[in-house]
Amino acid sequence: MQEQIIRDLEQALEGQLNFQEIDELLEKPKYDHLGDVAFPCFSLAKKLRKSPQIIAAEVAGKLQKKLYKDVQPVGGYINIYYKQENEINRILNRILNEQKNYGSKHAVNANVVIDFSSPNIAKPFSMGHLRSTVIGNALANLAEKNGFQAIRINHLGDWGTQFGKLIVAYKLWGDREAIASSPIEELLKIYVKFHEEAEKQPELNDLARQAFKGLEETDEEATELWKWFREVSLAEFTKVYEQLGISFDSYHGEAFYNDKMEPAIQELKEKGLLVESDGAYVVEVEDMPPCLITKKDGATLYATRDLAAAMYRWQEYEPAKFLYVVGNEQSLHFNQLFAVIQKMGYGWSERLMHVPFGMVLKDGKKMSTRKGKVVLLTDVLSETIEMAKKNIELKNPTLEEKEKIAEYVGVGAVIFNDLKNHRMNDIEFSIEQMLNFEGETGPYIQYTFARISSLLYRAQYRPGYMEFASLGEAAWPAILLLDEFPKTVEEAYDQADPSLVAKYALRLARAYNKYYAKIKVLADDEAKQQRLAFSCCVAIVLEEALRLLGMKAPKNM
Repeated sequence: MQEQIIRDLEQALEGQLNFQEIDELLEKPKYDHLGDVAFPCFSLAKKLRKSPQIIAAEVAGKLQKKLYKDVQPVGGYINIYYKQENEINRILNRILNEQKNYGSKHAVNANVVIDFSSPNIAKPFSMGHLRSTVIGNALANLAEKNGFQAIRINHLGDWGTQFGKLIVAYKLWGDREAIASSPIEELLKIYVKFHEEAEKQPELNDLARQAFKGLEETDEEATELWKWFREVSLAEFTKVYEQLGISFDSYHGEAFYNDKMEPAIQELKEKGLLVESDGAYVVEVEDMPPCLITKKDGATLYATRDLAAAMYRWQEYEPAKFLYVVGNEQSLHFNQLFAVIQKMGYGWSERLMHVPFGMVLKDGKKMSTRKGKVVLLTDVLSETIEMAKKNIELKNPTLEEKEKIAEYVGVGAVIFNDLKNHRMNDIEFSIEQMLNFEGETGPYIQYTFARISSLLYRAQYRPGYMEFASLGEAAWPAILLLDEFPKTVEEAYDQADPSLVAKYALRLARAYNKYYAKIKVLADDEAKQQRLAFSCCVAIVLEEALRLLGMKAPKNM
C-alpha cells in the first residue's frame, strides 16, 4: 500500500520529488488517530515558494481518495488513512499464502561473502567474540532472505606473532597433559603468563618474534605445535557454534594464505605501488598513514594476509559484496586495505564493506585476553540456560522437552540482548540484564510466539484463504506492522543492521499482546476463524524474524 501512496504522491507533486525521496520522507504518525501514514510538506516550501500548509492542502486534493478511507491536510502534513478492509485481506492472505517465504526476494545469481566470528586460535571464545559472530550470522541470513547466496567465512586468527609468544610460553611453562585435558584454559594461562613475564623480561618478545619467524619458515617443531594448538582450539570453538546454531562454509584462516601473499606482494611491486620505508615496505594511500605490507625483517602482517584473502575470494566466488564483520577499532586497517585494492586497479574494490561494531565492556572497560580479563561465552550460555530451566520448573513444570526449550530460551536471550542494539553501540556486559525475561528480551518474543502456537493448537486451526470481514479495529496496529516486514528485511540487509529486525519483532509482539489483552481469540462466534488466521500470520512473521536473528521459536514454553 505504501508503494501505491508513493506513486500517487509522485504524480500529485508533478515530479518535484522522485520515488525514493518521497519514500524517505513518509512517516508513521505517533498516534493512530493521525492516520496510517503521513507525508510532511516542509521540505517543499522553499522549492515551491508556498507555505507547507498550502502545499499539503493542494496535494491532498489531488490524491485519488477512492483508494483511501480519508486524506487530511493538517499543519503541513498530509495524513492518509487506509481502507482497512481492503488492506487486511491483502496483507493477511498474502502471509497465509506465502508462509515463511513472506518477505523473501526472488533468488539472484550472486554471492555475498561474509567474514565473521574469526576467533584467535589458542584463546578462549569470550563474550568479546559474540558480537561479530551473531551480527555476521544474522547478516548472512538476511542476505539469503534478500535473494543472495551467502558464503559464511570464519577467517580464523591462526597466524601472527602471538603464536611466537605462545610457542615460547609453552616451551617455558607448558604442560602437555594439562593442555590436552583443558586446552583453552591452559593455553590462556601460559599466554597471560608470557605477557606478565615480558614486562619484566623484554627479551622474551625477541624470542617470540624469532619463534614466529621459524614458524613462517616451516620449522618442524614450531609447525607441529601450531597444528596442535589449532586442532584443540577448533574442537572447543565447534561446541560454541553448535550451541549458537551457526555453521560456516569455510574455515580458511590467516595461515591458509601463506603461499598466496608473495604473488600479491609481487603484483604490488610490478604495479609500482610498493615503496621502501626504513627497511619495511608500504603502499602509500591518500588521507591515511601508509599501509604496511612487510616489516623490516620481512615478516608479513594482517594487511598482507587480508590482501591475499580478498584476491582469493574474488577469484573463488566473484561476490556482489564482501562484508567484513569486525570491530570498529579496525576501521583504519580496512580503509587502508580497500584503498590498496582500489590502487591496484580492481573495480571490485567498491564491493568491499567493513561492518564495524562497538565493544562488549565489563565495568566500562574492554575485555582483554592478554590480561586475563575475559568472560567466557560458554559460561554465559550455561548460566542463561540454567536460569531458563529454573523459570520453566517454576512456571510450567510439566512441559515436555524442558532441556531443549531451556537451551532455546537461554541461548536466544544472549543473542537477542546483543542484536537488539545498533551494532555501533558499545554494550555493557551484565548477566542480570540478559537474564531479565521481561520487556525488551528474546524470551518475551519467544513467549508471544508460544502463546499463539498454543491458541492455534487448541483450536485445531488449519491455515487457508480467509475473508476478513469482521476482524475488528483492535487488530489493525499489528496488521500494519505485518505489512512492514518485507521492507524491514530489505532495510536491515541494505544497512547491515540486524537490530532493525530485532526491534521490529519487539513491536509486533507488543502489538499482538495488546490485542490479546482486549480480545478473546477463542470466543466461539462468527469471527473466531478470522482471529485465528490473524494470529497465525503474527506467528509466521515472529518465527521468521527470530530465525533471521539466529534464534529458535519454541511452540511451548
